[in-house]
Amino acid sequence: MARRWFGIGTLTLAVGALVGVLIGLGAFTFTYAEGASYLSNNPEACANCHIMWDQYDSWTASSHSAVARCVDCHLPHPTIPKWISKAENGWFHSVGFTLQNYPEPIRIKARNLRIVQKNCVTCHMGMVHEMLPATVEGESVSCMHCHRDVGHAAWR
Repeated sequence: MARRWFGIGTLTLAVGALVGVLIGLGAFTFTYAEGASYLSNNPEACANCHIMWDQYDSWTASSHSAVARCVDCHLPHPTIPKWISKAENGWFHSVGFTLQNYPEPIRIKARNLRIVQKNCVTCHMGMVHEMLPATVEGESVSCMHCHRDVGHAAWR
């Protein structure tokens, strides 16, 4: 009779060890990256990574720093879409910073630029409602086209 070296007990132990290692690495990474700070609306959380220091510094000197935080412009306002977007951005940021494959200076992605545009229009609707929908040759005009330095100048 052949002896089984890889039984159910061994498999359970191996899976348990793998799960333990993954949970341990995840907890270490979350703590090291100050993950809990990203669950808040505190703009200082955006400056946890050195790549965002210029954006944070220029935001603190901008007119918007008195009335809007990073999440007010860069995330959808409804709760569920906000948390989904936060999770997506967190994932892409963590991958980019871990693999060191992000552009410098950092650039806003098209999806996030659409969120910023919608939030500009939402906050400034009383001022811009007669201009909407503003188009040039069939394409919507972005607030950022003329006002790219309003929130912070370093994102270009």
